[in-house]
Amino acid sequence: MKTPKFIPALGAFFVLVALAVSGCGSSVPDNSVAVVAGNPISTQAFNHWMYVAAKQQASQSPGQPVIVPNDPPNFSKCIAQVRAQIPALKSTKDATLKTDCHQLFTSLSSQVMDFLVRAYWYQADAHRLHINLTSTQVQQALATAKKGQFSTDAQFQTFLKSTGQTLADVTYRIRVQQIYTKLLARHPTTVTPAAIQAYYAAHKSSFGTPQTRNMRIVLTKTAAQAAAARKALDKGQSFAKVAKQYSIDPTTKNKGGVLSNVTAGQQDSALSAAAFAPSATVGKLLGPIKGQFGYYVVEVTKITPARSRSLAQSTALIKQQLTTQLQTAAQNAVNNTAKSHWKSKTTCKGSYAMADCAGYKAPKTSSTGAAGSAGAAGSATAAP
Repeated sequence: MKTPKFIPALGAFFVLVALAVSGCGSSVPDNSVAVVAGNPISTQAFNHWMYVAAKQQASQSPGQPVIVPNDPPNFSKCIAQVRAQIPALKSTKDATLKTDCHQLFTSLSSQVMDFLVRAYWYQADAHRLHINLTSTQVQQALATAKKGQFSTDAQFQTFLKSTGQTLADVTYRIRVQQIYTKLLARHPTTVTPAAIQAYYAAHKSSFGTPQTRNMRIVLTKTAAQAAAARKALDKGQSFAKVAKQYSIDPTTKNKGGVLSNVTAGQQDSALSAAAFAPSATVGKLLGPIKGQFGYYVVEVTKITPARSRSLAQSTALIKQQLTTQLQTAAQNAVNNTAKSHWKSKTTCKGSYAMADCAGYKAPKTSSTGAAGSAGAAGSATAAP
């Protein structure tokens, strides 16, 4: 199933909730991990999606066991899982495995909580804005998604089994996705011809290719050596022979001094200024020229004029760029609006706290990470 853009890190996550938005109550019940505007997110729901997250992570490394670190802060069950499923770690110290379980918990729980919390936020904003979504619309969207991803119902059932999800899980995920789409639709994402023309006018130099020149150079340490090289060239000696004898440039010394498809400013500023001067016509020998790295003798061998792309030729690319910008702006607007209305009403238990929770403060980073001391246990249980 296609992952909504607001949950890129997880496959499909949601929790079955009643769409009720209340303004009272902030304490988190014992059987919950958070409360959003009076609506609890149950520990059972959280644990279910931690399992799905762990299953998805394990699938990325064939043969890796599914370790579900959902019992903070002691992680006794997680430690038992590791010992049971990874024989090589059976004798590893509790402290080491606890550190790795905590590390994995931090990685997975922040993703799970982000979806669970924001699923509430989007539903609450839709309720606030009188955006309605019927069961029929959800079922139609589900049918379209299934048809686009699976040829048979058997394939869909295999998908559910392999990801640890249920039909109800995916149906709700579709509902949240459809609500999010309706919230996005309140923001402009259509690119007008006038906007395309204005962008083209402001960035005209970006649409096309600059002038390029092919040249042959000899770079020497001293002006006297450059003069000697220039004299040899004036007498008819080949660039290949002169470059090999006098040049100190490792790139061109044994290649006849050739530089191809050079744009203005690409080389040493003194060399570029001389080679791209109006007087630097094809076949004209220039130098010695004092540069940053020594003294140059240069001859332009070919000039390829700059080419510009017309507005018509550039329209498709500009439209794509502007559309992406508007879509990103719409996503930011939806997320920022939801955050401004509901983050202050989102209370999380300490072990489950993350950036979407009111009053959250990021923990201080330690100079010595757990993975450094965990050794093999870290590679087996920590998030990749």
